[in-house]
Formats: sequence, C-alpha cells, structure tokens
Amino acid sequence: MKLPVISGKQLVKFLNKEGFEVVRRKGSQVRLKKKSLGKIIVTIVPMHKRLDQGTLLGILRQCKISKEKMQENVK
Repeated sequence: MKLPVISGKQLVKFLNKEGFEVVRRKGSQVRLKKKSLGKIIVTIVPMHKRLDQGTLLGILRQCKISKEKMQENVK
C-alpha cells in the first residue's frame, strides 16, 4: 500500500487531530507530544513541502499510527 505525498504542515494537522500537541517549533522542525496510557510519545516533523516516504513511515511508527488510518484521513 503506497503512502500519499504530503507536506509537513498536513502531517502536523493530522497529528493534532490524533491528540498530539505542538510543544515547540525551532527552525524548520516542529516537536509534538501526546500522553497515551501513561506514556509520553514525542516526535519531530520537518516542515518540508514534501516529506520523503521513509521519513513519513518513521514518524507514523513513532506515533503508533497505521498507514491505513493516515491514508483514510489525509487526502
């Protein structure tokens, strides 16, 4: 299953809907975090116009979000 090509801004918007909060922004990177089942999940999203597939997959793995869920919600 192929992932859509999205920007960093689109990914941050999607992660906000999934309960992540923007902690800080430094340069072209945004740090987000979420408390889940007593654990804190932290990820960093580069604010590029087009995210590489490997970068996107890595961020989804860190956030424990399936590719299918992202594809349903990001168009």
